[in-house]
Amino acid sequence: MARGTYISENLTQYQLDVMLTLDEYEMDIFSLEEVKKLIPEKEGEINEIIENLAHKNILSRIERSKYCRSNFRDEKVIGSFLVSDGAIAYWSALNIHGLTEQFPNTVFLQTTKKKTDKNIFGVSYQFVKVNPRKITGIQKEGFGNHAYRITDKEKTIVDCFDLPQYSGGYPELIRAFDEADLDQDKMIEYCAAIKNISATKRIAFLAELLEKKKFGRFLKYAEKQVNPRYVLIDPFGVEEGAFNNKWKLRLNISEDELLSICNKQY
Repeated sequence: MARGTYISENLTQYQLDVMLTLDEYEMDIFSLEEVKKLIPEKEGEINEIIENLAHKNILSRIERSKYCRSNFRDEKVIGSFLVSDGAIAYWSALNIHGLTEQFPNTVFLQTTKKKTDKNIFGVSYQFVKVNPRKITGIQKEGFGNHAYRITDKEKTIVDCFDLPQYSGGYPELIRAFDEADLDQDKMIEYCAAIKNISATKRIAFLAELLEKKKFGRFLKYAEKQVNPRYVLIDPFGVEEGAFNNKWKLRLNISEDELLSICNKQY
C-alpha cells in the first residue's frame, strides 16, 4: 500500500490518524516511543493501534516495540535500527564499501550490547559484541528516516583483521586491503582503539609486502607495537611456514602465495 493511500473503511479514525502522522513525518521505520512523542494525546492507546495496524498488514513488526511499513525491507536501515549504539560492520561493510564482490547472506552488526541473532523478513542479522572502545570510525549513510550507521573503510578493514571470522574469508580480506585506498592516520587511530597487536602486525607486514602507498607513518607506529610473540599470518591456518623476524609472524601463507592472492607477481 502506497504511503498516504488508505482504505478508510478498513481503519478506525485513530488508526488513520497514526498513519497520516507517519506520512507527515516521512517515517517508514519507527519505535513505539517515537510515535508516542508525535501523538502524546493518544499515548495510552498507541500500542494497541500499532498492533492492530500490523494485524491488518499495513505495518510489520520488526521486534518488540519496533515496526516498519509493510513494504519497507531495507536490511541496512533495519539492521542499524536494531542496535542503538552500533553499526553495520565486517563482511557486510566490506561489501557496501565495494571492497568485496562477495555478498554475505548475513548482515553483521557491531555493538557493545549482547543481542541474540535474528532472522527478520527472511534476512539474518548477526550481532558482534565488542568492547566500547572499539565503537569508533562510524559514519552515517542515507537520509532522514532511511539513514543507517556503518563503519568507514579504514575501520572496516581494521575490524576484519581484528575478528577475521566475520570477514568473509582471509584471502578476500587480503585482496580488499590491497585494493582499498586507505588513510594511514585513521588506520593508526583504529588499531590503537582495538588494541590487537597481532592484527596490527599482520596489517603492517602486508602493507610492506604489497607496497601500500603512503603508509610510512603507519609502519613506524606498528614497529613500536611489535611484541616478541610470533603469530600466524593466517590465524586460521596450520602451524607451518617461514618466520618473519621484523613483524614476528610465521608465514603459513608464503609471500608468493600472498602476492598471488592479490594477482601480483614479482
